[in-house]
Amino acid sequence: MGLIPKRGYFLLATGIVIGFLVNIALMSFYGFGEGSRQITGVPKKIEIVFLFSSEKSSWLEEVTPLFEKWFKEKYGIEIKVKLIAAGTHETINIMMQGSVRPTIWSPASSIWVPYFNMLWKKKYGKDIATEWVPLVVSPIVIAGWKSLATKYNVTCFMDLYRLSKEGVDFKWGHPDPLLSNGGTMTVLLEFAEAVGKPPSELTVEDLLNETVLEIVRTIESHAVFYGKSTGFFGTWAADNGPSAITFFGVYENIVIDNALRAEKKWGDRLVAIYPKYGTLLSDHPFVILDAEWVDYWQRFAASQYLIFLLQPEIQKLAMKHGFRPANMLVPLDPMIFNEKNGVSYKIPVKVFEPPRGEVMEALFKVWEKVKNPGA
Repeated sequence: MGLIPKRGYFLLATGIVIGFLVNIALMSFYGFGEGSRQITGVPKKIEIVFLFSSEKSSWLEEVTPLFEKWFKEKYGIEIKVKLIAAGTHETINIMMQGSVRPTIWSPASSIWVPYFNMLWKKKYGKDIATEWVPLVVSPIVIAGWKSLATKYNVTCFMDLYRLSKEGVDFKWGHPDPLLSNGGTMTVLLEFAEAVGKPPSELTVEDLLNETVLEIVRTIESHAVFYGKSTGFFGTWAADNGPSAITFFGVYENIVIDNALRAEKKWGDRLVAIYPKYGTLLSDHPFVILDAEWVDYWQRFAASQYLIFLLQPEIQKLAMKHGFRPANMLVPLDPMIFNEKNGVSYKIPVKVFEPPRGEVMEALFKVWEKVKNPGA
């Protein structure tokens, strides 16, 4: 399991988490602990590979050079962090294929950690992700152009179904759930509203119900594009404008990152619609992999990187990119989380618990039954 519960993680004192990680880092650094070996010699350079979900790209590209400088000044060791961005489901696929061997993995949500462990254990007989800590937080929203959201009174996913039945020719989209966490969470919320249950109460039978499939299939029939990741999808939507897409499912931070740029280009602002029945949160866990290719020095450097990313000033920089801080000691910035940037200061709807693992697996299978093959 992770270091902290999936619910309420942002309510914990981050200092406790950091203290735990410092202990782990020091054990690795000095070679203590069960099964460890004494480490001799100090390397002149350490390289770590960070495979992460793409919506964090702007923040991580900004702060990682600061970490490399901080680490060199603190320890006298040169550190290089190789950043690799991809959709969440894609990160699992490439790790399972062996094409990337990261030191650190950060999917968009911790709901993927047990799923990845399940796949890895089937193939290699052990878990690979044993501890994790959230980096930042962002809820799933329906993004749309302000004028059209007002015109059609869209407040939830079932409103998209209503529009379809009324004959409105809107254009829908979201990332591919087979590649992206944002796509998976969006489609989960579509099914949850169609069933009338929170995601945590969904069953495999619910996903196979013909009435439910018809509702989701109807919404998806308006899809014009399935992006490979949530971060890339938001950029595509902002670049192509309201004639290319009307509404799309993404994270709140994608709206903040693109709202003003989109308004400058198209004269219409992107806004976040928080589904009135409730939403899911992405907590962006930081996972130092328990893998044979990760040595003690890399583990130590990765632990220091996590401590650095949770520092208040670095969490404040994450807010500039639309993320809510995971460090509870960092107050939310009202200059960022406001209507001008298309979002609410407080998340105005219920936050759901994630679904069970078997429902996640079933979702990937039924996706073939509901997706628009032309998108």
